[in-house]
Amino acid sequence: MKKAKPKAKSAVAPKTAHPSETTPDPAVLLRIADALERLAPPRAPDWNENAADAFVWHAEPAPGWLEAVPKVNAVSIDLLQGVDRVRDILLDNTTRFARGLPANNALLWGARGMGKSSLVKAAIGAINGKKAHALALVEIHREDIPSLPALLKLLRQSQRRYVLFCDDLSFDAEDQHYKSLKAVLDGGIEGRPDNVILYATSNRRHLLPRDMMENERSTAINPHEAVEEKVSLSDRFGLWLGFHSCSQEDFFAMLDGYCAAYGLKIDQKQLRAEAVEWSMTRGARSGRVAWQFIQDLAGRLGKPLKPTK
Repeated sequence: MKKAKPKAKSAVAPKTAHPSETTPDPAVLLRIADALERLAPPRAPDWNENAADAFVWHAEPAPGWLEAVPKVNAVSIDLLQGVDRVRDILLDNTTRFARGLPANNALLWGARGMGKSSLVKAAIGAINGKKAHALALVEIHREDIPSLPALLKLLRQSQRRYVLFCDDLSFDAEDQHYKSLKAVLDGGIEGRPDNVILYATSNRRHLLPRDMMENERSTAINPHEAVEEKVSLSDRFGLWLGFHSCSQEDFFAMLDGYCAAYGLKIDQKQLRAEAVEWSMTRGARSGRVAWQFIQDLAGRLGKPLKPTK
C-alpha cells in the first residue's frame, strides 16, 4: 500500500509594507530632534582670555563659562573719600599681586554703602591704567560658589593674573557652600592658583549672622569648636578691611569731590544744606547716599555725569 504524498505547502507571497509604515515621517523626526535639543544643555562658548579685562562667571551650562565684560562699572579711585587707609592697603596688596609678588586674599566688610565693591573695581582700574591688561577681574556670584573649583581649573591654565571677586558674600544657617569656599582658598590639595587672588565684600565680618553663631554655642557639646568651624572661613582671608559709617565731614568731602570731577556748579552752602536733608531722609550718611544725591543734583542742573578731566 502506497503512502500518501504530503501536500505541498502553498506559496504565499509576503505582505508588502506600505511606504508610510517603513519610512519615518520627517515632521516627526524634526519634533524629536527639537525635543532632544531642548533637553540637552547648550555647549559653553569658547573663552578668549584676552577679550577683555573683566569677566562674569556663569556656572551653567556645566562646567561653566566666562562672559567678557567690555566696560566695568567703576569710578576713579581718587573719588573714594573717607576710606583712605583701607584704600591704600588694598591698592598696595593688589599692586604686589599684579607684579607677581606674594599677596593676600582680602575680605572687605562693614557698613553698607561705604564703597567696598567700588574700591575693588577702582583699585584694578587704577593698576590697569598704569599698565594695560595687568589684571583681569572675574566676578562670581555667591550662589555659584560650588562651581568655584571648575573656574579655578580654567584660570589656572591662563597666563594672565586674575582678581576673583564675590560681592555681598554671606551664608545662612542652612547654607553649606562656605565649606566649598574654605577648601578652595587654603584647605584643598591644589589650593588657590598662583595667578588668582580672591576679594570678597560682606556686611558681616565672619560672613555668618550673629544669631547663627549664638545658636551654635547654645546647642553644641563643645561650643568653642562649633563656632571655630564657622569663623574659620574668614580666617582664609589674610586682609580684613573694615568699613565704618562716615562722618559728616567725610560726607561733604565726597560731595565736593564729585562736584569737582563732574563740573557741577552749585553754591557750597546750598549743596551742604540739601545734602544733609537728603541724608536725613535716607537715615544714613554713606558713599552710596552721596552718589545718589549727586545723581539727583546733576539731573536738576541738567548736567550729564561725565568726568571733566
